[in-house]
Amino acid sequence: MTDKNIPLLNHSDSSVPIEKDSKMRVGWREWVQLPELGISAIKAKVDTGARTSCLHTFRIQEYEKNGEKWVKFMIHPVQDDNDSVQECHSKVIDMRIVRDSGGHESFRYVIKTLLIIGECRYPIEITLTARDKMKFRMLLGRTAMEGQLLVDPEASFIVQAPQG
Repeated sequence: MTDKNIPLLNHSDSSVPIEKDSKMRVGWREWVQLPELGISAIKAKVDTGARTSCLHTFRIQEYEKNGEKWVKFMIHPVQDDNDSVQECHSKVIDMRIVRDSGGHESFRYVIKTLLIIGECRYPIEITLTARDKMKFRMLLGRTAMEGQLLVDPEASFIVQAPQG
């Protein structure tokens, strides 16, 4: 027991260590890149409470390319700057019902694109949604972190920021 009557955990030899060497440590917010969308830097909230990653988008237009469903959409890549606008295009891989933190459900486009965070590069699924009222333009959800990232909730911006 400690002075505050809080029991200490007993770490015996039989305990199994967390295998974290293969995962990159990140803070609760980080700069990331989505190069296939032409996004060289966007501030993302690393959100372990969100299952799915999402990107703030507007003016979504569906179209067909080579017999497949694609979307054209706009983003504001810079936080608190609604004047900077970037046009993006991506193939749609699915449409899903997603429940937000307030319990509201919406039907969203799902795309797959390359994520670069520090030295890690791998494809992730992202839903497209309007996040006008939210502080972060992107949420990085649990499925995008799985097997890749280890979140330190006390830290921010500990990964090398994208250059350019």
